[in-house]
Amino acid sequence: MIETTRFDAAEYLGTPVRQAAYITAALETGELEFVRDALRLVARAQGIAGIAKTAKLNRESLYKALGDAGNPEFDTILRVIRALGLTLSARPAQKKRAPRKRRAA
Repeated sequence: MIETTRFDAAEYLGTPVRQAAYITAALETGELEFVRDALRLVARAQGIAGIAKTAKLNRESLYKALGDAGNPEFDTILRVIRALGLTLSARPAQKKRAPRKRRAA
């Protein structure tokens, strides 16, 4: 029988650069569930109890807000992002270019 171990993506988010890149990728999708899950994963990578304390949330509330059924308020998201040592920023969206018509030769 083959012995396997459970995959934990948090183990691959050990640096602030990787954490920021992962949350940025989640934000760029515009999918609330992905953003919530990315925040939870990075919080786990840093230690959720410490993040909750820094964000001035109790641990249970943080687990609930970032859980699968969670729908965190924007204030909670901002507190968690700050507690993770990250900031939010905005940049202009890239416009999709219409395909150019080819000229007949």
